[in-house]
Amino acid sequence: MADNSFDLIVIGGGPGGYVAAIRAAQLGGKVALVEREHLGGICLNWGCIPTKALLRTSEIYHYMTHAADYGLRADAVGYDLARVVKRSRQVAGRLNAGVKHLMKKNKVQVFDGHGRLDGRQGDRRKVHVSKDGKGIADLVATNVILATGARARQLPGLESDGKLVWTYKEAMVPETMPKSLLVVGSGAIGIEFASFYRTLGAEVTVVEILPRILPVEDEEISALAAKAFAKQGIRILTGARVSGLEKAANSVTATIEAAGKTQKITVERVISAVGIVGNVEDIGLEGTAVKVEKTHVVTDPWSATDEPGVYAIGDLTSPPWLAHKASHEGVVCVERIAGLKDVHPLDPRRIPGCTYCHPQIASIGLTEAQARDAGRKIRVGRFPFIGNGKAIALGEDQGLIKTVFDAGTGELLGAHMIGAEVTELIQGYAIAMQLETTEAELMHTVFPHPTLSEMMHEAVLDAYGRAIHF
Repeated sequence: MADNSFDLIVIGGGPGGYVAAIRAAQLGGKVALVEREHLGGICLNWGCIPTKALLRTSEIYHYMTHAADYGLRADAVGYDLARVVKRSRQVAGRLNAGVKHLMKKNKVQVFDGHGRLDGRQGDRRKVHVSKDGKGIADLVATNVILATGARARQLPGLESDGKLVWTYKEAMVPETMPKSLLVVGSGAIGIEFASFYRTLGAEVTVVEILPRILPVEDEEISALAAKAFAKQGIRILTGARVSGLEKAANSVTATIEAAGKTQKITVERVISAVGIVGNVEDIGLEGTAVKVEKTHVVTDPWSATDEPGVYAIGDLTSPPWLAHKASHEGVVCVERIAGLKDVHPLDPRRIPGCTYCHPQIASIGLTEAQARDAGRKIRVGRFPFIGNGKAIALGEDQGLIKTVFDAGTGELLGAHMIGAEVTELIQGYAIAMQLETTEAELMHTVFPHPTLSEMMHEAVLDAYGRAIHF
C-alpha cells in the first residue's frame, strides 16, 4: 500500500476533473488524479466527441445523397456501418491518448483505480484507491475535488439490456443498422441519436413526456426544430409516455400513452435518453457533511460542499450538465482554492448549449418566455437564414437566429439559433454576454461578408427595428 501526500486529489478524470488537475498543476500544486475507467470521462470516450464523429458521418452522407442539388453526381451512395463505428472509436481513442499526454506533461500523478473519501489524517483528507476490489494506494491531500460524473437514468420498465433497449453507450456502437427505432426523451442526447439514425435510413419515432421537444430551448426554436424533423420523416409524439415494453427476439413493442389514448409501436431497438443520475455511490460521502439532492451533490458558487476541504464539480453537481461547464467549474474551483483574487463564480446563464442534430441548435441565456416571466421588458430580434447570402450559397437557407434584449438597458439577455453551423456561431454571443456588451456595441461591430455570422448582426438590428436585409 502506497502512502502519497498531495496538495490536491481529483477523483474522476472527465472534462471537469482532468482540467482541474491541469490548472492546479499550473499553479504549482502537487496533484493526483484518480480515474477508474477512461481518462477524458464519458464525454471524450462515450459522449460528446464520439457522437460528433458519428454525426459528421451522417452529415456527409446527407450531402452525398443530395449531391444533385449542388450540380454533382454521387452514384450508389452507401455506408459501411462497421467502419462508421470504428472511426468514431478511433477519434475517442486518439483524444484519450492526448489526455494521458497532458497528465504527463503537467506532472499530474494518475492512479488507475476507484477513489473514495476515507476520513482524515490530521487536518488533511484521505482518499483510498482500489482496483478490482484490492487496495492499491492511500492518498492524503489538503483538498479533494469530486468529479465522478453521472450515468444514464434508468426508468422502471425501460431499463437498458444492451441488446434491444439501449443507452447512449450501446447506441454509439451498433452492430447492425436498425430498420426502426424508438427514442424516449427529446433532450440533446435523444435528438442527436434520432438525427443520426434517421439520416442513415432508420424509421425513427421520438417520444417526449413534455408538451414539446427540446424543452429547455426557446419555444420558437423548438417549434422550428419539430417542423424540420417531421419533414425529414421523424415521427414526434409529445405529451406522451412509454408505459411498457414487450420484448421479442429482435424487436420491442412499446405501449405509448398520450391525451388519454393508448397506442402500440413495434420497433427493432429502443434508445432511452431520459436524463442522468449523479455517481454519488461508493465515493465515501457517508459520515461527511456533503449534501446530496436527487443524486447530485450540493455545492456553493465556488463548488465547495458543506464538508471542509471537499469540492464537487461537473455532472455530479447542478445543471446544466455540459462538459464545458464542468471544465470551467474545475478551473474556478482550483483558482479559488489557490487564493487567486480575480476569480469569479460561474454564471449558468452564460453557458452556451449546443445540439448537433440536423439542423443544429444552439442557445445561451434566457429564452423569450423566461425573460418575460422574470418581469423584464424586452426587445426581440429575429433573422432567418433565407435572408443570408452565405446560407443560400451553402444550400442551407432554413434556420433562424433570435436575440432577446432588455428594453431599458440594452443588455443581451439571450440568443437562440437553429440552422447550419450555429454551434460555432453561438460563441460570439457568449463573448458578448461575458463582456456585458450592449445592443449599441453589437450594432456597431463590423461582421465579415459573406458569412453566416452576418445574421447575428441582423438579429440584433432587428430587435431595434433596423434590420437591413429582411
